[in-house]
Amino acid sequence: MISPGNQPGPLTSYNLFTSDPVLPDAVRREGGNLELLEDFGEQVGSLEIREWGRLANKNVPILHTHDASGNRIDEIEYHPAYHSLLNLAVESGIHCMRYEKPPGDGAYVTRNALMGLITQIEMGHGCPTSMTSGSLMALRHQPELAEIWEPLTISRSYDQQLKAPSAKSGVLLGMGMTEKQGGSDVRANTSTATPVSVGGPGREYRIEGHKWFTSAPMCDAFLVLAYAPKGMSCFLVPRVLPDETRNSLRLMRLKDKLGNRSNASAELEFDNTAAWMVGEEGRGIPTIIDMVQATRLDVANWGVSLMRQAVSQAGWHVANREAFGATLIDKPLMQNVLADLEIEVEAATLMITRLSGAHERMDIDEREQDFSRLATPIAKYWLTKQSTPVVREALECVGGNGYVEDSMMPRLYREAPLNAIWEGAGNVIALDIGRAASRNPESVEVFLDELDQSRGKDSGIDNLLDSLRADFASPVPEAEARRLVERLAIAWAATLMVQHGQPSVSEAYLMSRIGGDHGSLFGTLPTSCDLDQIARRAVPA
Repeated sequence: MISPGNQPGPLTSYNLFTSDPVLPDAVRREGGNLELLEDFGEQVGSLEIREWGRLANKNVPILHTHDASGNRIDEIEYHPAYHSLLNLAVESGIHCMRYEKPPGDGAYVTRNALMGLITQIEMGHGCPTSMTSGSLMALRHQPELAEIWEPLTISRSYDQQLKAPSAKSGVLLGMGMTEKQGGSDVRANTSTATPVSVGGPGREYRIEGHKWFTSAPMCDAFLVLAYAPKGMSCFLVPRVLPDETRNSLRLMRLKDKLGNRSNASAELEFDNTAAWMVGEEGRGIPTIIDMVQATRLDVANWGVSLMRQAVSQAGWHVANREAFGATLIDKPLMQNVLADLEIEVEAATLMITRLSGAHERMDIDEREQDFSRLATPIAKYWLTKQSTPVVREALECVGGNGYVEDSMMPRLYREAPLNAIWEGAGNVIALDIGRAASRNPESVEVFLDELDQSRGKDSGIDNLLDSLRADFASPVPEAEARRLVERLAIAWAATLMVQHGQPSVSEAYLMSRIGGDHGSLFGTLPTSCDLDQIARRAVPA
């Protein structure tokens, strides 16, 4: 029913989980907890929590370097709505659920779906949630440190006070890798770590140097990289020391960012900063890479959550607004645009949920580990990059109303490019795939074997899979790395579509993405597709 004045108004409360046309079935296949997700989808789809997201981004964090007496404090003030979102995430176990049950029990699949739902409403608080979740994978390289920090990390208590760990009911952990002179090339880092007495794993050091981008700098501790005498090493740097004095970790300024504005990102300096070595000296990158793998999965997940929310907003608008004598969703060209967007989101959802299942089982299934080694960077590259054009086109569906700050759309649009930069920009990820293929050829074979299960269902898929196998027969030239990852992503999505997609959606994906019956932009599907039916799948129930 069209509203008075022909203005749809904001999307009302709805269940983010049950309204998704593919997510519940995808989660069921991978063993997730549907009942928990249905309850959570109802909760985060409420107007109250959506308002938390708006307020947290409108009222950006404020850095306080000193108190009224001139004492150095290095604290950040957040709006209460940001704390409310983090509290909800922590109480829901998004940061720790994966550690509460044995691998294969479905907890990680459930956790990733929870993350995808709450970040549809607000993405910034997902950063400390994600880093905390992944940090234990690295911290466990040093058991005596994990013994102190792990019980607090897997606590479902959000304690925002800056205190010594022994005085807290729960902690959040962050990560600091990049420096201004190197960026993604962390081997160009210049920060140094000197042992206080006898050096080595678990021992105390003092760090001098800086970090150029440290997100969520009010976390209780950070895993950072610095050069020890035997090479690049990983260190745990707490904000407050065991004697309750503050560590000399200096926040220089907060970044004034395009998006992700609710989440502070700081430039910081180490000034004789206390740190404890995690893992083997000189093996810092392999130590922290387990954390990076987990956060890369989250970043890919956020790309999907932004797409889904943007297309839901577009679907709501065009289903409740008239133009040129008809409801917009009844117009064939609008149907083409919305259907094209919905196809992309459904394929992305199938990809990220399958990857969640692989990560769920990778510790107990060697083939899933091999699959994840290649599938994770493919998903990170493709899903984070696709979110930007999807969100942009969805914004155009909403029109001028989507361009003003009263709408959620500008925030979604500002968030979209960030995920392609976080945890490795496009070139870094594309090159990682080449390295994974050369170092672990079994991962290529396992990945392609899974795609081969769809052989015989579409000649275009068969031809693409033959071509991909030929590509891996010899080293891929660096300049062609992006072309390869794009084709891998489309082939993977296509095989998931023919196995699990709704028939009309699957057929449209194959005709457009595999068969090439598609233009350069969204809204150019062949008219033989069931545009009306697919477009209406985008409208939240």
